[in-house]
Amino acid sequence: MHTGDPDRLHMLTGGRSRAVDRFDLVTLVTTTGEPVAGMQSEHTRILRLCERPRAVVEIAADLRLPLTVVRILLGDLLRRGLIRAHGAHRPERHPDVHQLRRVLHALQSL
Repeated sequence: MHTGDPDRLHMLTGGRSRAVDRFDLVTLVTTTGEPVAGMQSEHTRILRLCERPRAVVEIAADLRLPLTVVRILLGDLLRRGLIRAHGAHRPERHPDVHQLRRVLHALQSL
């Protein structure tokens, strides 16, 4: 699949190369709001595509964009409250090291 030139992809994501939110391939996305004036055309296309639930992988295929780019765009829409993610969506977090140590100590004491 042709996914576009790197300059275009860079413009779509505002130079971001990592999504803040994680969307698995099978996360279902549903539109909850309307496009607003001045919104990127790709954001608008996602909102139109997701009027009925769509998997992230389907969105990427329909837009002919790499998954990383689609995940970044979906994160933008999620933070604006314009989509709802069902299923495997979860914010990216680092594990709580202190909590992990407590669990490890508890297991070792068994």
